[in-house]
Order: sequence, then C-alpha cells, then structure tokens
Amino acid sequence: MQLLGIDHVQLAMPPGGEAEARRFYAEVLGLIEVVKPEALAARGGCWFESESTIIHLGVEETFTPARKAHPAFCVEDLEACRRKLLAAGMDVTPDESLPGVRRLYTADPFGNRVEFIQDEDGFSRRKK
Repeated sequence: MQLLGIDHVQLAMPPGGEAEARRFYAEVLGLIEVVKPEALAARGGCWFESESTIIHLGVEETFTPARKAHPAFCVEDLEACRRKLLAAGMDVTPDESLPGVRRLYTADPFGNRVEFIQDEDGFSRRKK
C-alpha cells in the first residue's frame, strides 16, 4: 500500500458553532464553504475548501478542543497571515523552535490548535 496524500482533515466543534466556524474558516482564512451531502447535513457542522485544502468540521456533543493535534496550513506570506489573524482578534503564538521553519499558531473559535507555516518551509514542501 502506498499513501498518496491527505484527502481532508476533520476537526471537531461544539453543537451550534456553525456561525463561528464560518467566520473563522471562511471570512478569516478565506476558505469556501461547500454544501455537505444531504445524508450528513442533519449532523451539523460545516465543510470548507480551497484549491489545495479541505477541512471538515463535525459536531461532537461532548466537545473538547484539540490543543496538541492540529492541521498545519502552508501560507504564501506568513507575516501577512499573522497580521490578518491579529486584525481578526485572534491570539497568535510564533514558533522559532525549528531552524529554517517559519511558523505560528492560533486557535480556531473552539480552541482547536491551528498552525500556519511559510510555504517552502513546511515539511511536505521542502525540496529534497
């Protein structure tokens, strides 16, 4: 078996958090909300995507935020990302623990950890 890549990332959210999810994932991050399949729509949550990224947020009745596990998004300009997150009122934590890797962290509205990493610094994008 050979893995080809990641199709999508599923994150959890509490019941009734769809408006907050839309604000962060669509308005702040610029992802496009896509309609969930009818068979799944009654479960709540939201799906978002861009050309290269697919995020599914599913409702978890006994929700606990993922504070360690996280998606890491490659961004074209980490400094512009930082400014946009700050302008949206998000807390931003820079991370310089790995030489040559420019990245920062924030949390989505539900407390899930989210990483942003400068394109070409990311582990999957490094030239070999």
